[in-house]
Amino acid sequence: MTDPRTALVVGGGIAGPAAAMALQKAGLDPVVYEAHPASAEGIGAFLTVAVNGVDALRALGADQPAIAAGFPTTAITLWSGTGKRLGAAAVSVTLADGSTGSTVKRADLYQAMHDQAASRGIRVEHGKHLAAAETISGGVRARFADGTSAAGDLLIGCDGVHSAVRRIIDPDAPGPAYAGLINLGGYVRGVQVSADPGTYHMIFGKRAFFGYALAPDSEVWWFANVPAPGEPARGALASIGTSQWRQRLTSLFAGDAGPAARLIEATAHGLAASPVHTMPRLPTWHTDRMIVIGDAAHAPSPTSGQGASLAIEDAVQLGRCLRDLPGPDRAFTAFEQLRRPRVERIIKQAARINNNKAATGAARVFRDMMMPVMLPVFVRFIANGKPGKQLYGHHIDWDTPVPAHPGTTS
Repeated sequence: MTDPRTALVVGGGIAGPAAAMALQKAGLDPVVYEAHPASAEGIGAFLTVAVNGVDALRALGADQPAIAAGFPTTAITLWSGTGKRLGAAAVSVTLADGSTGSTVKRADLYQAMHDQAASRGIRVEHGKHLAAAETISGGVRARFADGTSAAGDLLIGCDGVHSAVRRIIDPDAPGPAYAGLINLGGYVRGVQVSADPGTYHMIFGKRAFFGYALAPDSEVWWFANVPAPGEPARGALASIGTSQWRQRLTSLFAGDAGPAARLIEATAHGLAASPVHTMPRLPTWHTDRMIVIGDAAHAPSPTSGQGASLAIEDAVQLGRCLRDLPGPDRAFTAFEQLRRPRVERIIKQAARINNNKAATGAARVFRDMMMPVMLPVFVRFIANGKPGKQLYGHHIDWDTPVPAHPGTTS
């Protein structure tokens, strides 16, 4: 099988442009196909680019533009709904060069990644909703809902947790798992909070979970996780208006200590809700010509703070494998061997944390009683021990060739 030269990258969120830049750096000619009819920079709230994600962006020469509009976030303070301080934890490590994790609005990260791709001559085609894909002689053909098609040597699925590429690769692939939570977020000015920039404050409320961080310009970025045992139908949440969400959220956080209710009431922009899904374990990541990466292959819950970072790591590692190994099937197999153990371990860790977000009754009392005792031990274990180094210190050396039989890596 000849080495690939062209790649169809399906999905233009964060993973898509990152993959395109890595493929281009590896010597391929990528084109990104995005389902949204226009740029999607207004979609989504904010996210964390952990220090390992920053390190992966650096391999692409895109770290500074990507995090320029965000701010460093290195710590988290946990509170009960009664105002009891449950403890503090590190959410990053600082690398030797001073790099650490950052919080950034998804719109800003999206725009920076697309600007970087455009500056390198990478084409992005909008309004291309993937309808089907098939292997043809020596490559792949993708067919889009608008009646157009495109052919290339490879197809890279970067199309998120509801991936169409995943189902094409394996029609029997499991769908994403609903985490039992609805996520909303917003931005507020003019509300005073007891916080220093760079620290998240997380509140285990009596009925829902709330988090906020103070940006250096005094804008407060907040999010809420609302327990909802039954999974909403696709698109059902879009019918719920901002006023309804504001009323529901203020009711959920009424009586809880902290600024949740004040911040929600002061949020002037529209509120959009989305169900939290994970992709815990996907049996098949690739065929000999198609592969899924990022959330399409392994979506952790937002609790991990690692979704974007793992997708960027995937992009860099995939580029290395395609550059160094003969034939896409060998490269895809090596990529999976290198990535699967790490991403699945992180997904499991995040799932355990999710279980504490909506504890009620005796479980909530027990959690609030034990966390001040257990958290300091946990923090030292993560920040100074092997788990922290594995999570945040993960480094992909672009200049080191991928071995023919890479085995696994942390």
